[in-house]
Order: sequence, then structure tokens, then C-alpha cells
Amino acid sequence: MKLPVCLLFCSLALAQNRFTPGVKPFITVDAPVVALEHVRVIDGTGAPPVDDQTIVIDHGRIAALGPSDRTPAPAGAQTLSLAGHTVIPGIVGMHEHLFYPSGGGIPMYNEQAFSFPRLYLASGVTTARTGGSLEPYTDLNVKRMIDSGRMPGPKMWITGPYLEGKGSFAAQMHELTGADDAVRTVEYWAAEGVTSFKAYMNITHAELQAAIETAHQRGIKVTGHLCSIGFREAASLGIDNLEHGLLVDTEFHPGKQPDVCPANTRGEIEKLDLESAPVRDTIAALVQHHVAITSTLAVFEAFDGDRPPIEQRFIDALTPESALSYFGARARAPGGKDSPAAAALRKELQFEYAFVKAGGLLISGADPTGNGGALAGFADQRNIELLVEGGFTPAQAIQIATANGARFLGELDRIGTVAAGKQADLVVIEGNPALRIADIRKVKLIFKDGAGYDPVRLLDSVRGAAGLH
Repeated sequence: MKLPVCLLFCSLALAQNRFTPGVKPFITVDAPVVALEHVRVIDGTGAPPVDDQTIVIDHGRIAALGPSDRTPAPAGAQTLSLAGHTVIPGIVGMHEHLFYPSGGGIPMYNEQAFSFPRLYLASGVTTARTGGSLEPYTDLNVKRMIDSGRMPGPKMWITGPYLEGKGSFAAQMHELTGADDAVRTVEYWAAEGVTSFKAYMNITHAELQAAIETAHQRGIKVTGHLCSIGFREAASLGIDNLEHGLLVDTEFHPGKQPDVCPANTRGEIEKLDLESAPVRDTIAALVQHHVAITSTLAVFEAFDGDRPPIEQRFIDALTPESALSYFGARARAPGGKDSPAAAALRKELQFEYAFVKAGGLLISGADPTGNGGALAGFADQRNIELLVEGGFTPAQAIQIATANGARFLGELDRIGTVAAGKQADLVVIEGNPALRIADIRKVKLIFKDGAGYDPVRLLDSVRGAAGLH
């Protein structure tokens, strides 16, 4: 009888405290009502910034938003005077992982269940959809721990294990044996609680079709990093989202065979004319079928030996071994404006701009894989900077990283923009990213459901841990 009584009292104690000891040290603002005064607001709709605003947060929601001289703080509210700061919506990361390359050229990936949720949150990512899982039970349990207040991190949307066909490069992936196996896999993991699926490079037409039909019957969307199947073919099958954009689309490969991932497509995409009829037809087909594209520019940029800029926080977060592995890969990679990586990045930026101009829904995410240069959270911020480099205004780039992801998830009525009535998922930035987009990295405070998290404490807690766990 002693154990049940103990469990009862422990449960009651947790219910009486908003946050457990695993989360509370990272929270610096926990008042029921908070007023953020004299802030600049970039609201996530793509509209220009508005200066000198006050945002009133009441029990986790935005109760009021307006000019500071006409939006007084309620009596008893905790007030924060934030002149010189900018508030944007919490980032909705749409290609995130809880794993990271192990280094040494071995196709194995270590789960980062401790460090990555903290890195995402510290960077302003308040909602994150994983872009494929290698340890789906770990990912699901991390989500449950975050949701129950036992560990810090963003709101997680968990994608099931990769739907990969024969020829996987990673030992941690299951290889589908046919359409029936695809159906069984989707049914099993849907029942376990995943909220999306990701098709991978060697999936067959029949397997992808079966997976999409089965997922859609359960109201679950399917995305894909494809190679064996081109974008237009996937769109005709009903896929909801395609990862990475033009750089992975093999439909333009000469002699492309059905269900076969070409052995070498290097350099082909860079030569494509985006004004050519085939590329225009692909963009039109994606827009017509309401297929979103996920921008993951930061992971491509990392393959340029001269990019991205090296930050001390990046070095501090990694284990020495992981840092050494990345810097070794960076040193071996060609750099400069004429490097293959630079050319590919320019082409992808042009494609994404053209896709949005044609009416397509562009979303974004970090994809912390590749050679290790795109780290959780940091790469989400870098992606916003790169979108601006590609021609989007800062307000548009922030919209892509916030409201567009919320729209894809069906959550735009609750998150994704700064508006009265929505959840108080907000990022306070020191500076003005509308004038200097690099200020997007200067996160001062992160609100998730109205609680304010300290990014410095979160980053300090994972110093030297990323790459290990």
C-alpha cells in the first residue's frame, strides 16, 4: 500500500507546480500576466514591422496587442520594457531531427534527445516537426516528456521511421519489401502516435502510393526526400510535402528509370534553366496539387568550405570530437563563389523564390545532418538569413519560418503569428532583423505558452554535449 500512496502524493505535488525541477531553472518569466512594452513586432504575416507595441500575455495567450500608448499593462502584470527589441512568432521548424551524424564517415547517427530539444528552444523554435526518425520511440517519449513539463523543448510533431526502399545507406533504417509492408508500417506507427511520415530516397512508386493512401485515411500527411521518384510523379500520387527543393529532384536526370535513384546527379541541377518549360511545369504541378516545399538551405550551405560563418556558440555546443569532425570536413570542401556548393545554393534559392512567386507554400527547417555544419536551432535561424539572401524580405522570410509551417500543420489559428487570441509562442530578439537579418540570432527571451525561457541558460546546459547525447 505504501507505493500507491507515494505515487498519489507525488502526482498531486506535480499538479500543483507548473514546472518540474527539470524545466524550472530555465524559466525567467512565469507570471500569469505579462506585458512586453515598447517592442517592435514582426507578426509573421509578411507585413512590415510595427514599432512601439505592447503585447499582453494572460495565462499563456496573447490577450492584447497594440500601440504602447493605447495598450496599458493590466494591474498586477509583470512588465518588461523592451525598447530596441523585436518580437516575432515562435519559429515553426518543419525539418528537424533529434539525431546528428556520428562522424568518421560512418553512416550512423546518434540520438540527441538531451541536447537538441534545448538547442531548438534556445534558438526560438517553439514548434518542431521531425523530418524522419531513426529512434521513433525515443522521439515519441521525448515529446511526452516535454508536453508533461519534465524537460525543456519545443512542441514536437513526430514523424515516423523513414519509409525507405531497398538500398538504404543508413544501417538504422528499415527497408520496405513492398506495398503491403508500407501499409503495415504506416498503420503500426500511426497507432503508436506519430503525426506524419517521410518517404525516402529508394522507395518505389507502389510503396509510396500505398503509404500515402494509408496515411491519408488516418488524416496524416506524408512528406518525402525522394530520389527514385520525381517531384511531379510524387505530386500525382498525392504527397503533401517535398523536402529540400530542386536540388534533390531527379526527374530532370537524363535516362531516369522508374523506381531507380540515379547513381550520380551531381552538377545537373545547377545547369537547369529555371525559365525552361520542364521546370515551370514542375512548379505548376506542385502548386496545383498543393504540395509544400521545405527549405533546408543551411544544410546545403555547410558543404561550402567558406560558409557558413563560424560562431563561438556552435563550437561551444559541440563535443570536441564532433567539432573536429565538422571542421575536418569543412577544410576538405571547396569554397568560393564558384564552388559546386555555392552554385547549388544559388540555384535552390532561385527555385524557392520562383515557387513562392507562383503561389507555392514554402516552409523551412534545419535538417541537422549533412557534414554536421547545420546544428539544431542555429540552422533554423541561418535558414531565415539565407532566404533573405535569396531575395525574400526579412518579414517574408520570417513568415516562411513561422506562419507557413503553422498553416501546413493546420495550427495557424493557434500559433504562427503574433495576434490577440493566439498562444503566446514568441521570440524576443535584441535588435532589428528587419534591418539586419543576422539579428535573428540575438535571442533574448523565448515564450512558449506564455512562459519565458532564458536562452543563455539553455545553451549553457548543453555546452559540449551536442554530438554525444
